[in-house]
Amino acid sequence: MLPKHVAFIMDGNGRWAKARLLPRSAGHRAGYKRMTALARHVFACGIPYCTFFALSAENLKRPKEELEALFSLFSEFFGKEMGTLREEGVRLVAIGDLTLLPEKLASSIRSGVEYTKGGTRATLVLALGYGGRQDIVAACNRAVALGKNVDEEGFSRLLSTDGLPLPDLIIRTGREVRLSNFLLFEAAYAELLFSEKYFPDFTDEDFDRALKEYALRDRKYGTVRPQG
Repeated sequence: MLPKHVAFIMDGNGRWAKARLLPRSAGHRAGYKRMTALARHVFACGIPYCTFFALSAENLKRPKEELEALFSLFSEFFGKEMGTLREEGVRLVAIGDLTLLPEKLASSIRSGVEYTKGGTRATLVLALGYGGRQDIVAACNRAVALGKNVDEEGFSRLLSTDGLPLPDLIIRTGREVRLSNFLLFEAAYAELLFSEKYFPDFTDEDFDRALKEYALRDRKYGTVRPQG
């Protein structure tokens, strides 16, 4: 069975560049190209939701030169790809704290979300300025401001992922084996897969193999399968 929602922690762009004696910005560009191509492959497989952890809140502490290169790439994406997404019926959703980003970029993101909101074929989610802990704290503050207690379902509606299905499969590239503050609440029962490859080297065929492994996993959600 196919997952409904696949999420990627796209790690290793900088190390990919370093291994080739290239500047880190070259690695981020290679990762950007791989992201756009991989998203199309995911949707072609019949999976309607795909999330990429593109920029964490912690990433914003990186050197100014690297951040400027990243912001330039994101601006390029939101400038070039929105028409294609709309034509292909893909809705764009952004999660994270956009106030942490330059206002011009944040405005482009909001415009892209608005421009593609009619897409019904698939949903592409970009996590930008995102942190799982930060999102949980913000949701708690919203609950306090509303003056009400919430259950799990009500709490989930206060998160930036409100309206999105929970991730079924989270894939992290780059040889690291951790979630790194990504979708901490939402990932409670997600299947996790870790790849030795850096993100720019993670191919469509690698993803197909990940789907085969996912299909072999028994998702019991803490219950016991009935015997017989």
